[in-house]
Amino acid sequence: MRLVLREVRDEDLPVFFAFQREPAAVHMAAFTAKDPTDREAFEAHWDRIRSRDDILVRTIVVDDEVVGSVLSYVLEDTPEVSYWIGQDHWGRGIASAALRAFLSIQTHRPLLARVAKDNLASIRVLEKCGFRVRSEARGFANARGTEIEEFVMELG
Repeated sequence: MRLVLREVRDEDLPVFFAFQREPAAVHMAAFTAKDPTDREAFEAHWDRIRSRDDILVRTIVVDDEVVGSVLSYVLEDTPEVSYWIGQDHWGRGIASAALRAFLSIQTHRPLLARVAKDNLASIRVLEKCGFRVRSEARGFANARGTEIEEFVMELG
């Protein structure tokens, strides 16, 4: 597997939009857009992401195919990381490898990540990359239409 993180290109966005509409992925991620099928909201969201200096974002490319994205942003004065891998690419170690590569670019520590408590695969990815549970919280999960429990994980 040849994994590369690169700048986001305009042609990546339709791929990201398709990933955002995968029902199983949306449920697993939980904290998603209110309406994953709203193309206009998606484009506005990515315009904001790509225009902000305090957001570091990369496209994940494996063997010349766009398979996801990884980014960091600041929430309440602390950087947080987030990633999304297209469902067809799950179970191949891509999320762990991409996050490890991203952590060599985003070197600010501590770095937080939030994950639904029932998202065992993502929890495992974060643990493999050195994150540990810092606290527990509850948050509204658009994908599930209700408040759910989450872990706040930290890389020190």
